[in-house]
Amino acid sequence: MRYIDGAVRDFKNLDLLATGETAIHRLDARAKVIVTLVFIISVVSFNKYELTALFPFFIYPAVMMALGNLPAGYMAGKIVFVLPFALAVAIFNPLFDQQVMIQLGPFGISGGWISCASVVVRSILTVGAAIILVGLTGFPGICKALEQLGMPQVFAVQLLFLYRYIFVLTEEGGRASRARELRSFGEKGLSLASYTSLISHLLLRTWQRAERIHMAMLARGFTGEFHTGQPKQFGGRELFFVIVWSAIFIALRLQNIPQLIGTIVMRMLS
Repeated sequence: MRYIDGAVRDFKNLDLLATGETAIHRLDARAKVIVTLVFIISVVSFNKYELTALFPFFIYPAVMMALGNLPAGYMAGKIVFVLPFALAVAIFNPLFDQQVMIQLGPFGISGGWISCASVVVRSILTVGAAIILVGLTGFPGICKALEQLGMPQVFAVQLLFLYRYIFVLTEEGGRASRARELRSFGEKGLSLASYTSLISHLLLRTWQRAERIHMAMLARGFTGEFHTGQPKQFGGRELFFVIVWSAIFIALRLQNIPQLIGTIVMRMLS
């Protein structure tokens, strides 16, 4: 539970990063959401054996972190957190795809290893782009932007409620875990009966807490719409931001830049 509690505090810190005052922070959230969607679509649309063509896409997260003053070490830690899940998806590729595709002297690299590396790189890029988007915009701002881009309001509100409920759940879980530790007199571990009881009480406590929060929101005049501060306008800067980055992603998608550079160098050396 302490591990989960610490992870949730990290997400809160990620939301705090969205309160920055850089030029990227001040852009309309819709522009950042559109660019991130174009980036993700461009990355995932590559063939499973494409690997070198993915590396130029790292320019986007690098530039966004630099312009948004996001701590590189902190963001990298959040991205590395998902690597085990990507490896779990792709780890069996070398077993099922053993056809040699690249020959490096006496060593042959099978398509399975190439596709496994491609999955990992694409996971780093897409998850990194999503985390950077949260760090530059904040989750409430993202939900508001999705609503403005056409998502039904009820879906956007439910998505935001789900995000906020995670914090309610972990706070109640932390209290229940601390209460259990204080009553266990130093004993470690949870029996099946204790674990079942803890989970059931946790669900009941979070349900009751959510009802109290809902009543408090109704008492304050909640009508199904979240206000995320001063509204921004989608102007010339936002349009320029979307067009430039989208053009870069499309160009990188259509042309394998590392392969092109390698071909030019080989021609110059030959």
